[in-house]
Amino acid sequence: MHTQLFHIFRNTPLGRETLLQSIYFCKKAGSSLIIYIPEFTKFLMYFENDVVQIDLDNSYLTSPETALKHAKELFDQGKIKASFLEPKNFTASTLPDISTNFDFMCCPRSISDLSSKIGLGYIGPRVRRIVNSARFPVLITSPVFKKWRSIAVFFGGSANAVNALKLGFRISKASKIPLNVFTHAENTSKESYEEMIKNENLTEEMDRYVTEWHMFESGKFEENLYDVPHDALVVLGAYGHSLIRSILFGGKMEKIQSIITNNLLIAGPNYALTR
Repeated sequence: MHTQLFHIFRNTPLGRETLLQSIYFCKKAGSSLIIYIPEFTKFLMYFENDVVQIDLDNSYLTSPETALKHAKELFDQGKIKASFLEPKNFTASTLPDISTNFDFMCCPRSISDLSSKIGLGYIGPRVRRIVNSARFPVLITSPVFKKWRSIAVFFGGSANAVNALKLGFRISKASKIPLNVFTHAENTSKESYEEMIKNENLTEEMDRYVTEWHMFESGKFEENLYDVPHDALVVLGAYGHSLIRSILFGGKMEKIQSIITNNLLIAGPNYALTR
């Protein structure tokens, strides 16, 4: 199936690293790349049950006269074809409407804050809104481009975790990159998790794609994260809820994204497996 990844280009060194990560993902996952070079600091994304206004910082408008040239140079070097999105509809003269009919989207940890404000563990509120609303997975990149040599799926038995596991199978199949599963057992036996896999009819896929299933039955969750390879693409599911005007993803994911530096591929609560 032909898939597309949507990328908002920022013509800065940090933006270059993010685009390099999108290019690498597309080459591995067999996706085509759709690039949007913004002319304004705001745009709207229309999701099925939400409309998200993205407020970019001014760094996204850096040197517009060289943005197209720099983007083309990067995907020419990566030997990948890309197309550029030009908005056709506008809610206001400086507020374009952006389609959400994509299969993946790439974001840095924040798309609306200057890099000097961004630290590990901070995912901006707009990115959180996208993850919670999108029917596609969101690739949240590390600050510096890094190739991934394996895929690490976090599986805790929830419906979101099952979606993440299926997504991991999908990426492993397309990329031919080995997949490992990580489970932090919480008063649950390994046999119980295996029964969950069986009930979801995923036993065959586990045998086909999974190199090793790491089952942590002791130790603190955050300490066990040290065993996740630094060069793995981490795939996980997120459920969302609002609290004090911030969107949280649930305790486990908040710990994961605040501790590890890996690239994250997140399947939100509205992720549609049919895409």
